[in-house]
Amino acid sequence: MEVEGRIEEQDILIVGGGIAGLTTALGLHRLGIRSLVLESSDELRSTGFALTMWTNAWIALDALGIGDAMRAKSLPIQGCVKRTDLLELLERELPRESVRYSSKIVNIQESGNFKLVHLAHGSVYRAKALLGCDGVNSMVAKWMGLKSPISAGRAAIRGYVVYPEGHGFEPKLYAYFGGGVRLGFAPCDDKGVYWFCTFTPSLFKCESLISSNLCLFINSWFGFGTDDESERDPVKMKQFVMSKISTAHNHVLDVVERTELDSVSLAHLKFRSPWDILFGNIVKKGVCVLGDALHPMTPDLGQGACSAIEDSVVLARCLGEALSEVGDEEDYVKMEKGLDWFGRERRWRSFSLVSTAYVVGILQETDNRFVSFFRKMFLSKFTVEPFVRMADFDCGNLHLTST
Repeated sequence: MEVEGRIEEQDILIVGGGIAGLTTALGLHRLGIRSLVLESSDELRSTGFALTMWTNAWIALDALGIGDAMRAKSLPIQGCVKRTDLLELLERELPRESVRYSSKIVNIQESGNFKLVHLAHGSVYRAKALLGCDGVNSMVAKWMGLKSPISAGRAAIRGYVVYPEGHGFEPKLYAYFGGGVRLGFAPCDDKGVYWFCTFTPSLFKCESLISSNLCLFINSWFGFGTDDESERDPVKMKQFVMSKISTAHNHVLDVVERTELDSVSLAHLKFRSPWDILFGNIVKKGVCVLGDALHPMTPDLGQGACSAIEDSVVLARCLGEALSEVGDEEDYVKMEKGLDWFGRERRWRSFSLVSTAYVVGILQETDNRFVSFFRKMFLSKFTVEPFVRMADFDCGNLHLTST
């Protein structure tokens, strides 16, 4: 590493220290490729409760060499793992000082064949390759010219509950449909249960004047249409979910009712237009995006984190193969080639995930009587099949180096 004044040289910069960023750094590390992760927060991210993990994610974790370590912390299901468990494991597997916290990016510039990355506190990095793992509102994606993710017109309330004496649930994913919502939960271990409830805020829109006023009241109550997360009351979130699942079995109601208020959160759902994924710049001259920065999607397939881990394995392999090629090309040229390979390999997979998740969500959540009847009678196989099909994917292996 060379330092010229205030400019620090790095081969590969990874923007974002979440699941996508840390798994990418680990994949590169397994292949003996150095990288530096820049994370805007002051410490390891603690937002979020759990992650749904399907077969494709476990294949990718095995490729990274941490599958068994995560299995030891979770129940033997395709269900979920605690987000903090995975993040902490990833950080431990990386060399010291692989992640620099309090490193918020404010500007990206081209400098010949390199990229200059400016941080809020004044530091500047020059990198041969820049990998954007900075989430739904990715600054790297914006710099590349990708359009902003669009609203799905839906929202999700999520929670995590701990049963001190054990919950007794079987290791599987439970689901409830009704009242215009879709609720699911899965045990992460023998005491913790993760749950989610997706719904359409517009379900409150009514035809009569009285109910329209009620709709306006409820929308105002939840803060729908505003961006002020602090005004969303977890008490009201729980009350809303309980009212919508009132006909569910007692064990379903108990999961939500037991949840502590500080373990409840709400988010409006966004996704990237599938056409933007197909025709947009997901790779641009030594820069690319991964994870939610590439393919933000609705949570209806439970593939958000799974596909981000897939991305990291594919990207590490593509860069490793490109850098190992014999020839006189500069490293930055080889890296550009590797990123191009990554883009070609992941574009259609990302398109399929985003579009399928959106369609499945609409079909599963609607409370229209005709659609509900049609779904129960004829579409049950259709709404289950995408889960299996999207999870039945092998991102391939890494040739691990001794560490």
